[in-house]
Amino acid sequence: MTEPFSSKTIRASRIHLAQLMHPEHANLLGNVHGGWIMKLVDEAGALACMRHAQRRVVTVAIDSMVFRNPIKIGDLVLLNAEVTYTGRTSLEAEVQVQAENPITGERTHTNTAYLVYVALDDAGKPTPVPPVKAETEDEKRRMEAARERQSHRLANK
Repeated sequence: MTEPFSSKTIRASRIHLAQLMHPEHANLLGNVHGGWIMKLVDEAGALACMRHAQRRVVTVAIDSMVFRNPIKIGDLVLLNAEVTYTGRTSLEAEVQVQAENPITGERTHTNTAYLVYVALDDAGKPTPVPPVKAETEDEKRRMEAARERQSHRLANK
């Protein structure tokens, strides 16, 4: 029988990515294509989950992603991701996206996304992950919201 996992903090899973947006990232309106941002969000979420699980992960679900503000060519896209929920083999990551004007430093929140991943063993089968633990009241509140999102996802399967 395998030993139970020690829990890991949310802080230990945090990932910060930054990427400059170039003309090849543009849509027909001259802003960054939403699909490109979705790709970056998925990568950031997966990295946070891999850091937590110390395993490869695959994307299972992406909750709605609302783009509140456009990202312009020349902006620096900042992605901050962390694990907010763990099940037996699944993990939820919250990814915050900001656009920064690298000249002025002005930042704009563009969207927040919640994604679910499953950890895989070396044979590509789902494998258990360590539980995540909150250290602050804000993290506890966010973990409870994540539990509610997961319950909603499972109820609507």
